[in-house]
Amino acid sequence: MRTYFPKQGDIEPRWFIIDADGQVLGRLSTTIATIISGKNKPTYTPFLDTGDHVIVINAEKIVLTGRKETDKMYRHHSLYPGGLKSREARFVRAEKPETMIEEAVWGMLPKNKIGRKMLKKLKVYRGTNHPHEAQKPEKLDIAE
Repeated sequence: MRTYFPKQGDIEPRWFIIDADGQVLGRLSTTIATIISGKNKPTYTPFLDTGDHVIVINAEKIVLTGRKETDKMYRHHSLYPGGLKSREARFVRAEKPETMIEEAVWGMLPKNKIGRKMLKKLKVYRGTNHPHEAQKPEKLDIAE
């Protein structure tokens, strides 16, 4: 029996739209990471990008459980001595809630060229408007 490898021309990426209103951040992120990496398809291959595109709307209405609103910290470093910057999740939500979803999904993807390519398939927006109507995205209900 021969092993099947999908060719790049055989892979037809689809577009999905997900409403983040009332969804828990971690559970939503695992679903998005699975779709973007293509693990929900029978043609999944670890060294090929077989995933689909995901549009997330209403990013500001994501839910954090427990005390994560005040205890969860988002950190980055300026690469200068003493340049560690930290912000609580409530401040990140107020300024740029798209970052919360993007960083959660990036933590679940491989840290290599393919993972960076997969992350470009994620589009996150605050409100219900998005500029991807021409791609005819299918509505995906995560709550089911």
